[in-house]
Amino acid sequence: MGLFDRLRGDEGPRVAFFGIDGVPFSLLDDHPGEFEHLAALAEEGSAGAIDSIVPPESSACWPSLTTGVNPGETGVYGFQDRENGSYDTYVPMGRDVQATRLWKRVTDAGRDATVMNVPVTFPPEEDVQRMVSGFLSPGIDRAAQPEELRTRLDGLDYKIDVNAKLGHADDKSDFIEDAHETLDARFEAFKHYIREDDWDLFFGVFMTTDRVNHFLFRDYAEGGEYHDDFIDFYRKVDRYLGELRGLLDDDTTMMVASDHGFTTLEWEVHLNEWLRQEGWLSYDGDDHEELDDIAEETRAYSLIPGRFYINLEGREPRGSVPEADYEAVRDELRAELEALEGPDGTPVADRVETKEEAYRGAHADIAPDLTVIPNHGFDLKAGFKGSDEVFDTGPRNGMHSFDNACLFVDDPEASVRDADLYDVAPTILSLMEVDYDRSEFDGASLV
Repeated sequence: MGLFDRLRGDEGPRVAFFGIDGVPFSLLDDHPGEFEHLAALAEEGSAGAIDSIVPPESSACWPSLTTGVNPGETGVYGFQDRENGSYDTYVPMGRDVQATRLWKRVTDAGRDATVMNVPVTFPPEEDVQRMVSGFLSPGIDRAAQPEELRTRLDGLDYKIDVNAKLGHADDKSDFIEDAHETLDARFEAFKHYIREDDWDLFFGVFMTTDRVNHFLFRDYAEGGEYHDDFIDFYRKVDRYLGELRGLLDDDTTMMVASDHGFTTLEWEVHLNEWLRQEGWLSYDGDDHEELDDIAEETRAYSLIPGRFYINLEGREPRGSVPEADYEAVRDELRAELEALEGPDGTPVADRVETKEEAYRGAHADIAPDLTVIPNHGFDLKAGFKGSDEVFDTGPRNGMHSFDNACLFVDDPEASVRDADLYDVAPTILSLMEVDYDRSEFDGASLV
């Protein structure tokens, strides 16, 4: 009988899920000697590369992973969203996620959940045993509940996110130090509540992996200056995951997953500048800084990551494209995006999907008309100022990818083949023996 059996009694199997944001499966799979704990998890359980979602952006990915449905159901499409009838944009937070979260299903079944550092979960939910919101949250004083959790996290110097601005410097030493400090405090918090809490579902996310990848991935891939620092950081991630696994009893299944893959960044692609140069987008006046500055003759505009909106009459405030011309204009834009090439002649787009192809659900009406999934190396930007060039470079040398996300399940019966992000939530519910209606999910259980 394990520790938690004594605490809880026999109330059913449990799951401890650990997110490692943006970690590609190939990184871990190619270095089993360096990352021995994850290699052991793969050998003794099941593991593989999985697909992300459209678009593969953390703000959209984590709502989909934690609900099992696409952005047409969650209502979250990226870091910046907008409603029909307005050019105003907003940053989606937890209250904007319209689909049922995994931990809500768990608590509705009479089980307990501890949720820590999941992106797009602010404000923290009161019916969860304890919760600290993740990426895009303000300070811990508002992002954590109950009071005991806030006090303990303060004592650990816990940070919701690494200071990404440090990664912009040529010398990455301060950034790397901050990344380790953020990771260390996150691990100490996870370890404490894994040991102390009477939970049925533990759901925690290491976000710092994504940040390290953005600024050091080329060094890893090409043997650059910070290659060894990159590997050392991931050795620590692997060791921490191994220690957390060692704290779990036989009735608990450990899962580890990322929300998207990662690859080397070659070019930042400023899509609104491309639209302007190609005659799709124009502005009122010379000082254009935001979406609301677009002129009436505009036919299309873009929001990150790779989302395109037709300036449709009756939907946009200054819509110029009649409804009768919508399909033809969208087809024209799609063809031009498919033909867009980088400086070396490589197509920017791996594929371009219409909203009907990519999204479905009650909130698909606010979906982008087209979404570009880029080829590796092209990071899609969509600001309304800051660049007079379509192709440019910046401080980041790594970017998200749709393919090559990772999933590890400490269960040899799991089948991690032809899987994607939508399969995670129903898999967790199946492992916990929590009843659910399969028709409510875009994915399916892997066990």
